[in-house]
Amino acid sequence: MRRAVIVAAAGAMAMASAGCGGSSHPASSTSTSPPPANSSPPTSPTTPTASATAPRGSTPTARPHSAPAAADWATYHRSGLRTGAVATGPALGRVRRLWSVPVAGGVYAEPLVIGARVIVATQENDVYALDAASGRRLWAAHLGAPVGGGSLPCGNVDPSGITGTPVADPRTGTLYVVAYRSGPRHVLFALSLGTGAVRFKRPIDPPGGNYTTQQQRAALALSGGLVYVSYGGLYGDCGRYHGWVVGAPATGPDGPLIDYQVPSQNEGAVWAPSGPAVDQHGNLYVATGNGNASSFDYGNAVIRLTPGLQAISYFAPADAGALNTTDTDLGSTGPVLLPGGRAFILGKSGTGYLLSTANLGGLGHELASIALAPAFGGDAYAAGTLYVPTIGGIAAVQVAGDHLSRRWNQSVATLPPIVAGAGVWALSSGGTLYQLDSRSGAVRYRVGVGEPEHFATPAADGRRVYVAAGGLVQAFG
Repeated sequence: MRRAVIVAAAGAMAMASAGCGGSSHPASSTSTSPPPANSSPPTSPTTPTASATAPRGSTPTARPHSAPAAADWATYHRSGLRTGAVATGPALGRVRRLWSVPVAGGVYAEPLVIGARVIVATQENDVYALDAASGRRLWAAHLGAPVGGGSLPCGNVDPSGITGTPVADPRTGTLYVVAYRSGPRHVLFALSLGTGAVRFKRPIDPPGGNYTTQQQRAALALSGGLVYVSYGGLYGDCGRYHGWVVGAPATGPDGPLIDYQVPSQNEGAVWAPSGPAVDQHGNLYVATGNGNASSFDYGNAVIRLTPGLQAISYFAPADAGALNTTDTDLGSTGPVLLPGGRAFILGKSGTGYLLSTANLGGLGHELASIALAPAFGGDAYAAGTLYVPTIGGIAAVQVAGDHLSRRWNQSVATLPPIVAGAGVWALSSGGTLYQLDSRSGAVRYRVGVGEPEHFATPAADGRRVYVAAGGLVQAFG
């Protein structure tokens, strides 16, 4: 492995615009036992971010999390809850493109915003830090040669480099990112947010040695001193793979890894782009894709994990076994955590489920359900309303107690939305960015931005909205 190369910012002008394999884990702890349907004490979600403070190799003690700073969007959809919302944003209909900057490689990961920096990671294993106001390049880091698609047994990403959204710890000034490097191996890098310099790196593949059939697509999570990295399979579901979550100490390259394997015979991917949701106690909520059995095998489930990655509760639709046989993943989106100890999940079947985080309910015991349309990526939530990316458009779903009802549906955009002030922002697969009125779904602004990658989603900082599409990073305000 060669060290990351730091590229100077000078000369980078902002243009004005008009299922991955495993290594052995020293002293690691692997959990594969099926979780019980019920769990103990209720958890009440807040808006967590976490600092890297646990001793190396230790299993963290859960503690309350503080809310992210107003300008920070340091993880997928802003917080561990995966709600994707910030209280302020560009006024409805009064928007213009502020800057546009080219980057090398497709961008599957959501941009992050930490202070005055926008962080973008690409499939070329390049990470860029851009000035949020001007787009000027502050630094770039290359994390090694990506894996060519032709060297993998199936899949639709070529090359395959950084796919999962990184996570940042603003308090320590550290960015955590997983690069898929020629070999192939997955490597966790900790970079300085200020300079892009490598603070440490370590292999992060799950156990099993399936280096070419496991994919790291899900967003990373940071909580209680651990970085959590999730795995599924490649497009096409070829070969042997499992759903995995691996936890690594956030403070350095030493110390044991911990991991959880979805207890299906094969498959059961943890692949949704939004990654694990994290509650105020550091518990993780992961959604799985189909298993390979005709009966329930913990595929197509939401599983609650302790910070130490012990499974303690699960939910699955009553027809989870049948969903296995038709590749109808529940886990095509990740869970979003709502106030009052509730969670929401919607997958390829088009049925959305409201769950209790205190007792996920086991097989077929949701609090409420709603018929929508198949969904992919991640949801957004603000002021009692979910905004869900279905193949029929963005659906606004009101959550009132334990009841779900559709408010509106806007067909123009289908990729994962975010909320910035009164606007819901989302991309179409054809390359148009939309600002929708959160109250009615009416289109207030639209602009061509270039064709996005699968499940691309914007980010925001309270003043501007940032989008990576068509080989460009663009800002709107």
